Amino acid sequence: MHPRGAAVLSIPAKHPAVGESESLASYWTFYWAVAAAQLSRWLPRRPSRVLDLSGPQSRYADQAAHAGHTVVEVRDAPRGTPQPRRTRTIVADASSLGFLSPGSFDAVVAEGRMLSRHLVTENVVAEIARVLRPGGRVLLSVDSLVLGMAILAEQNYWAHLSDVPRSEVVLVPWPDGTITRCFGVEQLRDLLTECGLEVEWIRPRTALSPSTVEHVLNASPQSLTRLVRAELTAPQAEEPVGIHLVASAIKKTG
Repeated sequence: MHPRGAAVLSIPAKHPAVGESESLASYWTFYWAVAAAQLSRWLPRRPSRVLDLSGPQSRYADQAAHAGHTVVEVRDAPRGTPQPRRTRTIVADASSLGFLSPGSFDAVVAEGRMLSRHLVTENVVAEIARVLRPGGRVLLSVDSLVLGMAILAEQNYWAHLSDVPRSEVVLVPWPDGTITRCFGVEQLRDLLTECGLEVEWIRPRTALSPSTVEHVLNASPQSLTRLVRAELTAPQAEEPVGIHLVASAIKKTG
């Protein structure tokens, strides 16, 4: 399976990093608290078999295991820390799941932008759909077009920016030489649907701006719980805006 269409946007490498800068420490504390709360709400209510593909920087496998689920996590290197009793770690390429049986998992977590780092995302999502049982669900996150366009603007790639609306595949380089694939809502919805998944919802990881979160938490650190609750209950915009998009989809039973 390959990306649809011939219009591919790819930018010459080198631009400033977009990451967890110390100047936004409060925002990233909030960001990860929101991610944990979203996962907690999304995980199956009964003990289930969960596959985590989110990578070594993720916090999701341990959270799922502590919630009572049996977790298989796929990493590109062995763990450097002890794993929970319900977790099994497999060192393998998360983009190729041929070593796993079809329909063997109740849920798959593909967080931590792992789908944006694997540029032929269609192949990875098709593999996820294959290992899900009918009725099983996937929770995933990707880099958004908002993030990609901001990076391009920082580098004054104005001609490339004008091509974004017409491009079905948007590839943006990072300072370490890797490439990230960025998605709009409809691009992400189409990708999931074409792989046999039914989209339940797509939303930004956080709708509250970093500046707003920093202002509130610097003035009142104890407001973190209230801010997370506000984020989770905020009404969804028709066109979600944020640096990362989060989606939930279910494998059709028919």
